[in-house]
Order: sequence, then C-alpha cells, then structure tokens
Amino acid sequence: MRPKIAIVTGAGSGIGRAAAAALAGAGYHVGLAGRRAEALRETAELAEGTTLVLPTDVTAEQSVRELFTAVTGEWGRLDLLFNNAGTSGTPAPVADLSLEQWSAVVDTNLTGSFLCAREAFRVMRDQSPRGGRIINNGSLSAYVPRPFTVAYAASKHAITGLTKTLSLEGREHDIACGQLDIGNAATDMAAKFSVGVPQANGQIATEPTMDLSAVSEAVLYMAGLPLSANVQFMTVMATAMPFIGRG
Repeated sequence: MRPKIAIVTGAGSGIGRAAAAALAGAGYHVGLAGRRAEALRETAELAEGTTLVLPTDVTAEQSVRELFTAVTGEWGRLDLLFNNAGTSGTPAPVADLSLEQWSAVVDTNLTGSFLCAREAFRVMRDQSPRGGRIINNGSLSAYVPRPFTVAYAASKHAITGLTKTLSLEGREHDIACGQLDIGNAATDMAAKFSVGVPQANGQIATEPTMDLSAVSEAVLYMAGLPLSANVQFMTVMATAMPFIGRG
C-alpha cells in the first residue's frame, strides 16, 4: 500500500509539531510547513518517519502555492491537510485594538487557512484517485470568546464557516473536512494559563492544561477514517478548564 501524504502547517512548534510527529510515526509522509526553517528541521529530527521541510508564509498566496507544488512534486498527491497555523495576537480591549493587530491575527488564522484549504481542495479534486481530508484547527474560542481576544475569537468563529463550506462543497469530490476544537493544550502559547489569565468575571485565574498527546491522538483518529466517514466537529480539552459554564 502506498503511504498517505499529509501537510501540517504551523509544524515548527506546539500542536503542529506534535501532530506532524504523530502522523509521521503512523506512516504518513509529512510536509512540514511553517515560517521558521530551523524549527521545522527540529520537528523533522523528532519525527520518526519521512518528512519534508518547507518554510512557508501561509498569509502569502505564492508561498502557499509553492508549498503544495513541492509536496505533490515530491510525492505525487495529497491525502491530508492539517490546517493548524495560527496566532493568538496581542490581548486588548476592543476599543484599544489597532487595525494592524487585528489584521495580523485574521491574516494568519483565517486567510492563511483559506489559502491552504483552497490549494488542498484543488489538488484533492483533480488527483487520481481523487479526494482527501482537511482538518481545520478551530478552538474553544470558535464557540465562546475569552476577554480581550476579539481578533482571535472572530477568526476562529470564521474557521467554523470555512469548515462547513469546505465540507459542503467537498461532497462531490470525495473531500471530507472536519474541525478540531482544542482547549488548553500544554504548549508554549498556553504557558500563560499556569500564571493566570483574565476570566469573564474580571478575575485573573490559573487554568489546567492537557498533554499534547491528547491532541495528536485526536488528529490521528480523524485522519484515519475512510473518506466515507467524517468527524465534522470534535472538541478535546483539559477536563477541568472553564469552558462549560464559562462566564
């Protein structure tokens, strides 16, 4: 059997690194996409499998095209895109957030996800055998925002619309699209939770986190389904974090 081919964006750290390593360990050939070449090389060294280091700016249309051209040129097709690259941005009240700060988050989280999904869709639609799977990294903020995160929350709510549209339009091309909504995975980005973050009642409180393996196992499960089945939305979160009943 031929190996399955995957692209993971934001593969240089955190969730992207963990998911890329898990996919490579499961036999996927994985294109590692991210802004920092050195960080991607570190991921490649950690992954026990076949990888390709591909420095990419997901906000730049040409860079995204080059990413997908490189992967299909090397391995001939694409079976999976984990649309993971993202940024939380600078916390600020709505009234104080600059357009530059807003755009930095939306350009990466939403436009970057669209550009990668569009290229994946084109490849999967036209290849033989056709089809594939796109997994978008959503967030619990796709449902309930945190204080002072208007750009992040808006971008993640929009990812849900992207997921639903890709899922709808993918039907006739055997392209499945689902969304993984993650809460408080233990990454460098989430280190602030152990120090304390603003709550809806105005207090600052610490929050529990979960091991990254819970996320990578969820990605493997979603990726491993036959294309006749799809996890449309999956939430994986630290059990005791304030989400159910948040606010």
